[in-house]
Amino acid sequence: MPIYEWVCPRCGHEEETLQRINDPAPTCLNCVYSHKDKNILETMNRKISKSSFTLKGGGWFKDGYSKSQTGKG
Repeated sequence: MPIYEWVCPRCGHEEETLQRINDPAPTCLNCVYSHKDKNILETMNRKISKSSFTLKGGGWFKDGYSKSQTGKG
């Protein structure tokens, strides 16, 4: 399961969760505890963050994978 980052549009609170892609968005516990009316549940928005995915090894684009090689055949 991937780790998702979430941000609350109301208070700006950020958190990370480990969940499936089909799971519902979490509610901001910071907003729930700060308001006297406990019925206010602010749904958090998914934050787009930088991935740590890198391509290593031979045969990828930066190593000349896409260049045509002449003289072979």
